[in-house]
Amino acid sequence: MDPGPFLRGVAWLDGGRPVRADPADTMRLPWDTGERATLPIGVRLEFTAPGTRAVEIHYRATVPGPTDALRDLAHGFALWDRHGVVAELYTEPAAEAVVRLELPGGSGPFTIHPPETQSPLILGLRGIGGPVAPAPPATRWVVHGDSITEGWWSTRPAHGWPAVAGRALGWDTVNLGYAGAARGELACAEQLAGLPADVLTLAFGTNCWSRVPFSAPLLYETTRAFLELVRQGHPRTPLLLLSPVLRPDAERTPNKLGATLGALRDAMERATRERIAAGDERLVLLPGRELLGPEHLADGLHPNDAGHRTLGLAVATAVKRAGFDLG
Repeated sequence: MDPGPFLRGVAWLDGGRPVRADPADTMRLPWDTGERATLPIGVRLEFTAPGTRAVEIHYRATVPGPTDALRDLAHGFALWDRHGVVAELYTEPAAEAVVRLELPGGSGPFTIHPPETQSPLILGLRGIGGPVAPAPPATRWVVHGDSITEGWWSTRPAHGWPAVAGRALGWDTVNLGYAGAARGELACAEQLAGLPADVLTLAFGTNCWSRVPFSAPLLYETTRAFLELVRQGHPRTPLLLLSPVLRPDAERTPNKLGATLGALRDAMERATRERIAAGDERLVLLPGRELLGPEHLADGLHPNDAGHRTLGLAVATAVKRAGFDLG
């Protein structure tokens, strides 16, 4: 069967392949954003399968070269239902293969997370012993951020905080997290403005401390401009801004422009609060500083699985408390 109707988490397609930046607008993006956008982070298959014993997936994926550090990394497929993970299947790296996942019974819905870091392209799927059908459509939630949003240091694709929050909310999460990037690039804001979304979340800022240093006034104005451009395409779409989470080495340490992460966070939050006070009633701020503790960080920056879960549930709770009317 054509996999297209079964795919979730898709932002754009480039020749049939899911990508995470507008393929018609890549020249305006920084190289690191464009490079990460080629990976189908968060793209998954969702389906119902009443009475079906198993599902087979025909796919292509990247096979690391003989000198690549990841050359022996297996291709992993995870099967989830609404209660949690059902099974995980690991196969030898192959440029093209078919995998079979046994289903536990019941009609689903089920979700299959493919090995997203190996750039999988799903070519087809079929049910064994019964039918498979695309899962019903859900609220489309577009999340923009950096490596934390992309899910770094989570041990499985399904464990990153956007995936955790999406499951808790029952939404279709579209992950536009770009490791090393997400520094308030205005071209990204314009792409978000043109992308269909029922709800939006922005979660950037930590890379504005070190990778490309910002001053607090610069990030204040960047946040104002980013929000304005997004709002030109989504004037009434519910939007939550998550400011940077804890980063112990940066909280009180000035960067090359003299800004601590604490000062940068304050600038983002001030710009957001001012816009809310000016009348943007469908914009919500979730301050990130107190959401995670040092025990939630795998490397002093990226959350571990427990941190991703904590963060995801905090975002889901904030969205529910905001009471967004999605009708």
